[in-house]
Amino acid sequence: MNRLRRASLLFIYQHRFEEIFINTASLKKGIKRVYPLLVFIACLFPFILLVINALTDRLGANPIDTISCETGQWTLFFLILTLCIRPLYQLMGCYHLRFNFRRMLGLYAFFYGSLHFLSYFAFDHFFDWSDMLDDMLTHPALAIGLTAFVLMVPLAITSNRIIKKRLGGRRWKRLHKLTYLIAIGGVLHFWLLVEAKADVFIPLIYAIILSGLLLIRYPPVMTWLKKNVTLSK
Repeated sequence: MNRLRRASLLFIYQHRFEEIFINTASLKKGIKRVYPLLVFIACLFPFILLVINALTDRLGANPIDTISCETGQWTLFFLILTLCIRPLYQLMGCYHLRFNFRRMLGLYAFFYGSLHFLSYFAFDHFFDWSDMLDDMLTHPALAIGLTAFVLMVPLAITSNRIIKKRLGGRRWKRLHKLTYLIAIGGVLHFWLLVEAKADVFIPLIYAIILSGLLLIRYPPVMTWLKKNVTLSK
């Protein structure tokens, strides 16, 4: 009887353990499916907030300037965030971030960059190309910003997995190295725009972060970090 009781208890505990393990595994799969959606919604939130503020007349005394500033800063924010992904997966081993989240953040950078350009082109120049080009010639900051935005277009087009395969890994990587140049152009564009107002604190922060991210990509620096500051378990 004791042996039978022990065997039955062992069977029950084993069965419960398997149930817990299966439920935990399914929960992890569910979380993996949900958190990309949560990140997507979080990235869209600044746009939703901007629309709500526009509809409720909460954009301040100069709504056009507010829209331009907000969309421009979010473009730069997502560009910097995109460049953070590679160091994160190299130091923390978060390889699932490597393509999925980098692509999402990059596309959001392009989305806010498009809004930034359209707000400038529509509200400042009323879709007049010649007037906009004249403005570019007299303001280098605007020319740098437009160049950075134009460089974002091929990156957004080639972010698709199918196009990536057609291009080939090497050519795709070479093309997407333009992200560094775009980020530098974005920071410089921001800096030159606010320099006249003597308010370069935020662009300075972006410049410091970007400099650090570019420095990390130097192989000896990354090798040292992997040996001494690796965050993965």
